[in-house]
Amino acid sequence: MKQWLMIGLAAAPLLVTGSPAPTIREFPLPRADVFPHDPAVAPNGTVWYTDQRNSFIGKLDPRTGKVVDYPTPTPDAGPHGIIVAPDGAVWYTGNANGTIGRLDPATGKIHEYSIPAEASDPHTPVFVDRELWFTAQRSNRIGRLDPGTGKVQLYEVPTPRALPYGAVRAPDGTIWVALLGTNKLLHVTPGTGALSEVSLPWPDARPRRIAVDRAGHVWFTDYRGGRLGRYDPSSGKFSGWPAPTPKSGPYGMAIDPDGRIWFNESAAGQVVRFDPRDSSMIAVKIPTSGAIVRNMSVDSTRRRVWLAESGVARLGMVELR
Repeated sequence: MKQWLMIGLAAAPLLVTGSPAPTIREFPLPRADVFPHDPAVAPNGTVWYTDQRNSFIGKLDPRTGKVVDYPTPTPDAGPHGIIVAPDGAVWYTGNANGTIGRLDPATGKIHEYSIPAEASDPHTPVFVDRELWFTAQRSNRIGRLDPGTGKVQLYEVPTPRALPYGAVRAPDGTIWVALLGTNKLLHVTPGTGALSEVSLPWPDARPRRIAVDRAGHVWFTDYRGGRLGRYDPSSGKFSGWPAPTPKSGPYGMAIDPDGRIWFNESAAGQVVRFDPRDSSMIAVKIPTSGAIVRNMSVDSTRRRVWLAESGVARLGMVELR
């Protein structure tokens, strides 16, 4: 893949304050020391999440507020990333003990897969063509698990200590990865396992989470540079918008059904909605102080954005207007 250094000189975003801001509804989780890390929404609206500290997979019914916990088969797995596959199965990464789990929502049973020692810290899962791909941050690798055979294939990221972090499946079936340890993105072609890096035009950039819109534009949160970034693979053009709060550590992100970008300012205790049509931003304060949103999930059917509020034992929900 060609690497271009064309920069879109985006104007400072307009912070909208006059119109009513969205609100966040919080759902307290019953376990006192619960640490929700990532959320994922099932087709029926159920919200699954990882309790990293206690090694449980949680399930929230938003209609009743009822929560069910499923302990990981191996204690202290440190579940981190989580997704719901097309068949409804719930997959998570055991970041602390080198495992990947598949939870059957019909029975609650979990099957664990062991990951080779070279990638002992699986991080963010992505499901593509009946296979589970995942990042391994400290191991500096991308992995591919065949659920049928249990075989795992590993690919080393070209840049040393690149810290592959957030990952997402693009509309064309390829995978984009944010490399937190450097100012680069990684493009993965699942069919061949080919890895191609794209350098960002900002030396201080450290992309953390990533999302791809319907047009194929790659969006990312720049955790250290304090910006929201966009890369257009078809033109090689980059654009960037500063977050409303300086040094706010933009972290979790998602794209809603209307194409608006949501991201968390982890050091400011708020979530920001960015509208690409006019570059406007609306900042929404998280009700409970101390919350850090490491990841988000979108329920397009019910028009909701879900937040895992680490540090305050809650899930958050934004009803889209």
